[in-house]
Amino acid sequence: MAELSRTTIEPGKRGGKPCIRGLRITVYDVLGWLACGMSEDDILRDHPDLERDDIRASLAFAADRERRIVAARA
Repeated sequence: MAELSRTTIEPGKRGGKPCIRGLRITVYDVLGWLACGMSEDDILRDHPDLERDDIRASLAFAADRERRIVAARA
């Protein structure tokens, strides 16, 4: 999944949480903003270092993680 390549994990950055393209913005930040009702345009306006594909990568990361959790339970 190409979107997942936009996600990086560095032990010394943001406590090793998955970040977007090495930025200090985590996948969880993006997901939280979406959950609070921010639109993609709102997020991009507030965080100009992000790209629309970064938001999609965050959603893809969450979906992949959920699939792995469900598969582990089966």
